[in-house]
Amino acid sequence: MTQARERVHALRDRFIAAGAQLVKPPILQPADLLLDLYGEDIRARAYVTSDALRGEQMLRPDFTVPVVQMHMANGADPARYTYAGKVFRRQEDDPDRANEYLQVGYELFDGTDPAAADAEVFALIADAVSPLNLRAATGDIGILMAAVDGLDISDRRKAALRRHIWRPRRFRALLDRFSGRSPVPETRAALLAGKAATDAPLTGLRRQSEIDARIAALQADAAEPPLSGAQMECLDALLNVRETLPFALAQMHTLCADLPALRPAVKRIDARAEALSARGIDVDNLEFEASFGRTSMEYYDGFVFGFYAEQRPDLPPVASGGRYDALTRRLGQGQEIPAVGAVIRPGLMDELEGAA
Repeated sequence: MTQARERVHALRDRFIAAGAQLVKPPILQPADLLLDLYGEDIRARAYVTSDALRGEQMLRPDFTVPVVQMHMANGADPARYTYAGKVFRRQEDDPDRANEYLQVGYELFDGTDPAAADAEVFALIADAVSPLNLRAATGDIGILMAAVDGLDISDRRKAALRRHIWRPRRFRALLDRFSGRSPVPETRAALLAGKAATDAPLTGLRRQSEIDARIAALQADAAEPPLSGAQMECLDALLNVRETLPFALAQMHTLCADLPALRPAVKRIDARAEALSARGIDVDNLEFEASFGRTSMEYYDGFVFGFYAEQRPDLPPVASGGRYDALTRRLGQGQEIPAVGAVIRPGLMDELEGAA
């Protein structure tokens, strides 16, 4: 038995001892579900194939989606699952980055105490990777979602910002446009002023009614007053929060005075800090970054974390995870349950131990 397989089995057995049920999701996953969840962007990082009977399929890009599907179809509450196997990610820019690698994961579905569930998963992963002395980083996607929901802008603009929370550059560009910090593009300005040609022959699948609706939406957006300077300053301050957890919480409590919509999310982070401390985690030295996790899979909507090898900044996180309540609602056909999970990459653990 190879060293890698021994580690996979040891991690899996550790999670089973913590109460997890072993599951084995298929390597081939229906592409339509993943495309519906993530849009066409998923094609850039997944291997796609087709089957005469099952239609378009993808090599498993992660385990969480099939585990959530399985649980929402017939799982109990609470439930814990573990799995081990390969995931597959296309690499078009970096030939040295693995396009298939092993993951061992732990998923917890439990609606009784989300803060305690977050702490359970984090502490379990932290203990599993503790021999490597990794740097732990945490964040909370929910804090930024709450901030967006509390802005004095239209629902259309809030929806646009929420859609691009996981695309930081696009998110910033939208904020700059909504606040008037960036000028309106010349082509859009011409269209809004009625100086752009709109009588070109129709090509493709878009109908004239759809074009008219889009123009009307742009006109409505242009008529909306800009996001206030005070709220932009509050958002900028929130996005720049990067401290140990107690100091980060102090900053976010202060920001609640200017953006009250933050209060429920900050309260959840307070509860999580207490639960982490009860699990023996040194929260006084635990890093918290409000923007952490915004380039991960888009199903995370709350607590997010990662464990990194500081001596190897070229490596991806050795372990990572987070909360994905909205995903259970999306796949639950009318039902939902709070859920949090994490994965470890045993190959990276072997690599770091071999270099020590």
